[in-house]
Amino acid sequence: MANMEDRESIYGSNYSQSSVPVTPPGLEAIYTECRRLYPDQPNPLQVTALVKYWLGGPDPLDYISMYAHPGDENRGIPPHWHYISYGLSDLHGDGRVHDHSFRLNGTDGPSGFGFELTFRLKREPGETNPPTWPATLMQALSRYVFQTENVLFRGDHIPWHMPLDGSESRIQHMLMAEDAQLLPITTPLGCVNFVQIIGVCGEELCAAQHWTGPGVIELIRSIPCAGGPWLITDMRRGETIFEIEPHFQDRVDTGIETEGSNLSGVNSRCSWEEPGDGGDDFYNEDEKENRMLEERRNSNNEERPQISDFDSEQIKATLKRGLNGSRPGHFARRDFDYDNGNRLQSRKQSFDSTASSDGPTDLLRTRCLESVHLKFNLEAGSLLPLALKGRLKHGRHFTFMSALNDTAITLVSTSVNGSIADENHPFAAHGPWLQVLLTDDFLDEMICDIEELCSPDEMLCPKTFSWPERRLCITVLSDEV
Repeated sequence: MANMEDRESIYGSNYSQSSVPVTPPGLEAIYTECRRLYPDQPNPLQVTALVKYWLGGPDPLDYISMYAHPGDENRGIPPHWHYISYGLSDLHGDGRVHDHSFRLNGTDGPSGFGFELTFRLKREPGETNPPTWPATLMQALSRYVFQTENVLFRGDHIPWHMPLDGSESRIQHMLMAEDAQLLPITTPLGCVNFVQIIGVCGEELCAAQHWTGPGVIELIRSIPCAGGPWLITDMRRGETIFEIEPHFQDRVDTGIETEGSNLSGVNSRCSWEEPGDGGDDFYNEDEKENRMLEERRNSNNEERPQISDFDSEQIKATLKRGLNGSRPGHFARRDFDYDNGNRLQSRKQSFDSTASSDGPTDLLRTRCLESVHLKFNLEAGSLLPLALKGRLKHGRHFTFMSALNDTAITLVSTSVNGSIADENHPFAAHGPWLQVLLTDDFLDEMICDIEELCSPDEMLCPKTFSWPERRLCITVLSDEV
């Protein structure tokens, strides 16, 4: 195995045979864009990975530049620090980090993961040097992206469950937006978008989960002290946007009622079982039921909304690879959204459950169940009202995917096509993936019965909701269990 000096020599030889160092093409493209924004700061302060990721170091970002932005009082933009990452996109172009097989023709495809992170932190009076904790946060997010290959997009929301700077701040979660100044660029190695981190309170995260991330971002943008037009994070902010502007809650509630939610699933702690199932023969295949399911699937009305092949392949691919986050139990439960068909949620290869030989064998077996017991931790259970009101009531589906194992639970309405469950057989399992079909009348009943989940902090766990005539039972457990 080559030592570090040998490897640097090998990689360096790909650029030039001269003694003059040549800046890698991807790195130079981002430097050029930053010099355009900050011509008076050609050499900004940087946080640098001591041992580069491609030499075995733990931090995927080679550099994080930190610029001092003076702000613009007339536009409601306060002085702030602007952090910009280098490493999620392909900086080098020689395969040391990013596999070129993911690129499309020429420079039309994404460079590396296709984006870099940015962060804008309000500058405190008299502060002369930028805090470095945002760089640590950006490295943690980057490790998650490299480990899961899940790409971050505008509108994504990330539960973090602790102050971003380790203080007592209410800013404990994140939303993702487009950077106000850094527009997408095309480098010699592909396209790069700049995705800005926004620090938010728990109530704002909840609103983004129940409604839409972009909708909440626009509300934040309209309040200068909450973020303003450039979405600048103020770790000293003590009020949520709903405390500053109480009528915003009505806007969110109306949005959920009229538009529904664009969140189609969440990574969580969940499980399911068939009461009285036989343990070892839990996945025994029933060929007759499989044929019935296939016939029903083929006879479905094609005009109905459907679980697309993209949704199904993403769920099955995630079940195949498992979920390994950098912060088990917290960041690994990042919410995911499959509604935008233009998004590439993951670069990992998915597989066809009916043809692939390297997928889990239990994904090949489908069967109907007589009854089902669902179990969720409190955080996941608190999203059940969202799933019913914001998704199924609008003819959509919602998936709970376990962050601990290969379990997945998809709730579908009767208007969703492509499901393996139907009104005569509302519970159908495809290996560890369970689909539960809820009829319109049952939806209304469930929404009323689980109303207390809308105020999870006031609920005592464990709490069981049971519908014996529907042969369905749901238990919500404490997050600590």
